[in-house]
Amino acid sequence: MKKTFYSNGKLLITGEYLVLDGAKAFALPTQLGQNLIIEDGENQKIQWKSYDSDGSVWFEDTILFTDITNYIPTETETVKNTLTTILYQAYLQNPEFINLNQGYNIQTELTFSRKWGLGTSSTLINNIAQWLSIDAFELLNTSFGGSGYDIACAQNDSPILYQLENGKPIVEKITFDPEYTNEIYFVYLNRKQSSKTAIANYNVNKNQNLDSSIAKNNLITQEVIHASTVESFRHAIERHEAKMSHLLETCTVKELLFPDFKGTIKSLGAWGGDFVMVISPKNPADYFFEKGFSIMFTFDQLILE
Repeated sequence: MKKTFYSNGKLLITGEYLVLDGAKAFALPTQLGQNLIIEDGENQKIQWKSYDSDGSVWFEDTILFTDITNYIPTETETVKNTLTTILYQAYLQNPEFINLNQGYNIQTELTFSRKWGLGTSSTLINNIAQWLSIDAFELLNTSFGGSGYDIACAQNDSPILYQLENGKPIVEKITFDPEYTNEIYFVYLNRKQSSKTAIANYNVNKNQNLDSSIAKNNLITQEVIHASTVESFRHAIERHEAKMSHLLETCTVKELLFPDFKGTIKSLGAWGGDFVMVISPKNPADYFFEKGFSIMFTFDQLILE
């Protein structure tokens, strides 16, 4: 019997890094995501095959049930080890998927390139949680780590405000449909940033007194989601970018890569890779193409509404 599960990808618009310490984050689920297809197998093993958005197989392996039940942590970060860690933590929440079955043939299918940083791991974790009827946020915490905003995006089909209160996720569905979305674009920077590495660096280097930074972030986040004009939206985004640049002690992406661009550019999620958000009155495709960045989406092409 075949079962199919689907989860949305994500973009974090405000609150990057600070969301880990309780700041409010504004995030947008994407139209692109990932499918998980489960079929019965045999021989006490999982035959796993993962497809990229172009139909190519980017990972294929066999995981024995005993690899999961007798799991031994390792610091070697291979795809198989990471996947086995996730399945082991899922097993702790719901051992019946191993104890009561003979095996599985499992496929994952991305509808975005796995290089884009739109949530390859979060969509997988949420799909596994759906399959096994377990808590996706707990599965994330025990396996991969992170704030969980990406899990909230995987589960919701509208913009969200996300916050951790005493370590517990608070998700608020909101409306974000201003008239100026035709001036918002998303450009891929041709490299994927490791969320785990970025978070580890933030935790090492962050200022221990974050209350002021979180308060300012929360005010700006409210300005962003309630901005009635593109000018006020752009101004709030630029303030957010400047304050995060100061907090992270690093240059903004515009300063580093696009100092001559006549418009607003904001890093999204882990600074240094994946997508940036661009605010421009005219389509900026030619500018970015000349700089070597050919993958660009309009707001309506990428964001789930």
